[in-house]
Amino acid sequence: MTPTPDLIIFSLLAALAIASAVMTLASRQAVYSALFLVFNFLVIAVLFLLLHAPFIALIQITVYAGAIMVLFLFVIMLLGLQSLHTESKLRWQAPSAVILALILVGTLAYALFREPGAAAALLPPLQSGFGSPAEVGQVLFNQYLVPFEITSVLLLVAMVGAIFLSTFKRKSSE
Repeated sequence: MTPTPDLIIFSLLAALAIASAVMTLASRQAVYSALFLVFNFLVIAVLFLLLHAPFIALIQITVYAGAIMVLFLFVIMLLGLQSLHTESKLRWQAPSAVILALILVGTLAYALFREPGAAAALLPPLQSGFGSPAEVGQVLFNQYLVPFEITSVLLLVAMVGAIFLSTFKRKSSE
């Protein structure tokens, strides 16, 4: 049985996601690790697009690749953690990592080449518009309006509190 184009694209994106995750962990420079993590988030967003979930893909890009990674980079720059220095290595880490990586690759190969269409047959067909931003917005603002508004008020209070505490510390230190 020949692999479908969707399976080939998924496999390439999965390999990119795994490679960027490995590079995130293997990089000695903290800024490079953060950039590899941003790349990983973007690849995962494309995988969500392949699954016909555009809203989750947009959230993945805006929340994770945008806001959280900006915070990570600020922390890295402010604390001066540009390079990571490791003093000691445990002897069992490298062999354990190789064994776990081989198990992961073997599991992935088994899942991909056993029967490519078997996993797709288990999924029920999706309704048209499922996961679209418009449909998610309708559900969010019709069925979950009160929790959404409570969350927005809590975030606003946290933001005002953070601004108040930062200005209060500045005034007390002067």
